[in-house]
Amino acid sequence: MLRTSASRVLDDNDRDEVLALLDSDPVANVFVSSRVRAVGLNPARLGGQMWGFGTRGGLVSLCYAGANLVPVNAGPEAVHAFADRARKQGRRCSSIVGPVDAVSLLWERLEPHWGRARAIRWAQPVMATSHKAPVRSDPLVRRVRPEEFETLLPACVAMFTEEVGVSPNLGDGGVLYRTRVAELIRIGRSYARIDDGRVVFKAEVGAVTPYACQIQGVWVAPELRGKGHAAAGMAAVVEAAMSCFAPIVTLYVNDYNHSARAVYRKVGFREVDTFMSVLF
Repeated sequence: MLRTSASRVLDDNDRDEVLALLDSDPVANVFVSSRVRAVGLNPARLGGQMWGFGTRGGLVSLCYAGANLVPVNAGPEAVHAFADRARKQGRRCSSIVGPVDAVSLLWERLEPHWGRARAIRWAQPVMATSHKAPVRSDPLVRRVRPEEFETLLPACVAMFTEEVGVSPNLGDGGVLYRTRVAELIRIGRSYARIDDGRVVFKAEVGAVTPYACQIQGVWVAPELRGKGHAAAGMAAVVEAAMSCFAPIVTLYVNDYNHSARAVYRKVGFREVDTFMSVLF
């Protein structure tokens, strides 16, 4: 039994211990680790709080509480502590996402207080690869240039709407989403095949650490699906990601998206974990 049953808000004094815990599972924790490495633990820079469970020097679990609520290495006792803090704070996140056991228990504790979710993705296989794809990559997939932002943006909006079930333009008119798309282009983590001003395939490297990087936003123009663009495009992005960012490339996908899972397996990805997402 831990000496404390309550969570606490962490700060930059906890950074080394936080990173050591995150690095114990670099694939599952790539998103949170990327955020901490980029901006530290100051809430103003982090865009939320990092909650810790365990004493200083004995940290065992984390929970990133920002736009997403993301438990890390959280057993039942830690989940209960994080749920108590989240309940008292009130819902500020647009989703809960992370390992299925922790998220399911967290949601069980929070649902009576937060109300029904808009959607629940009960099983999302986490997939990873550390090898060059065994299929031919598309030589026309490349980094998106800043001047191509307006060309890429409609494809990004279409992908988000299809995947999440709501448009990213709701609420603030899409300001935050446009900023994120532009930022990924600016830092060279947005890839696409663009033929005569039309986006054929696109994907982004959304999170990066020295050990792993996470691909997100994979999309093929609907009228061009089933023609091999997804596999060839993903092969190109995997090759670029391993060359430029990290030795392990990962992503997670809805379990019912059988076509996407088949493409990722063809490219060399293997299932290594299972996530769950609760969407608001």
